[in-house]
Amino acid sequence: MSIRERLSGNEAVATAMKQINPDVVAAYPITPSTEIPQYFSNFVANGTVTTEFIPVESEHSAMSACIGASAAGSRVMSATSSQGLALMFEMLYIASGMRLPIVLVVANRALSAPINIHNDHSDSMGVRDSGFIQLYCENNQEAYDNVIMGIKIAEKAKLPVMVCYDGFITSHSVENITLMENDEVKNFIGEYNPTEYLLDENRNISMGPLDLQKYYFKHRKEIADAMRDSKQIILDISNEFESITGRKYELYEKYCLDDADIAIVVLNSTAGTAKDVVDQLRTQGIKAGLLKPRTFRPLPFKEIAHELKNLKALAILDKSDSVNGFCGPLFSEITSAMYSQNIHTNTVNYIYGLGGFDVKKDDLLNVFENLSQISKTNKIEKVTYYLGLENGGEN
Repeated sequence: MSIRERLSGNEAVATAMKQINPDVVAAYPITPSTEIPQYFSNFVANGTVTTEFIPVESEHSAMSACIGASAAGSRVMSATSSQGLALMFEMLYIASGMRLPIVLVVANRALSAPINIHNDHSDSMGVRDSGFIQLYCENNQEAYDNVIMGIKIAEKAKLPVMVCYDGFITSHSVENITLMENDEVKNFIGEYNPTEYLLDENRNISMGPLDLQKYYFKHRKEIADAMRDSKQIILDISNEFESITGRKYELYEKYCLDDADIAIVVLNSTAGTAKDVVDQLRTQGIKAGLLKPRTFRPLPFKEIAHELKNLKALAILDKSDSVNGFCGPLFSEITSAMYSQNIHTNTVNYIYGLGGFDVKKDDLLNVFENLSQISKTNKIEKVTYYLGLENGGEN
């Protein structure tokens, strides 16, 4: 039986963590993810969970503690944002390299400098190659659901999982959501029974030893193989989750895309605004559509490319900038995916919303207007735009 609740994104995630009841949570507070360990520490203090909560002195230490606990055989979770994720950078690669199923919640926030506490995706995009599976969430419901699925995905894939959602926009906004019963969550995720862990008295193993050339190369390829194979694991677990809750998740979400002439690709909460814009354009007879990736790691490159093949014009929106003099990270990867499948759709890039810069429906209408023009002329005057800035930014 489902439970109706009104919770902020951070409360929803903390509630999911409470229902999971991990063995260890190690965290250091940083805006806008601070509330997650704050709420969770209350559950620890009042005995609602049996988790060992480790308040550490930094985010680097938080991930270090998670690695140690997970290597010892514990079910482990943490949360962070922005500079905190950046400070974890070294340890993220160790977590994935040791094949540890840690779940890390990231309330996305801009990276300094200048100092900014508001939302963009520069933090999680900056660690996109660290070996973490990355799941992105449009709203509070998706954040709650992906945390619960994330535990099972991590433990099946033997890779850490990063659940990302928009700081303040999602983390602090209150929405009506549907919770699972505690027993449903417990039965869904099951008991954690690691096959390899340091405290196994019946089997002596080492983790993270020195790896010389050919062995290092081999082991890194095994991580890449595990990431590739995790795509089917994500789908299988999502199908199981749907059978329990009725809520369907795939590797990406399509919205009015099948017959669309023009469309945008966008992550997280902006997809909700974009859906309203698509609805508005559809009433005007304009065949607009949207594709919202749920998984960025692994990137479902073949599937996404073929979803976009019949479009006359496409805009890929990035809430981060690769600072490469060309484009944002989502644009470079989606267009590479399309090229690999011999799909050549007229495509432009919009960098938007950096540091929480407002993006409104009128801004997205302007994007679709540009796409309509491109679809008619078959010409791209400019590849990369900085949405909402007066001078735009030429490329």
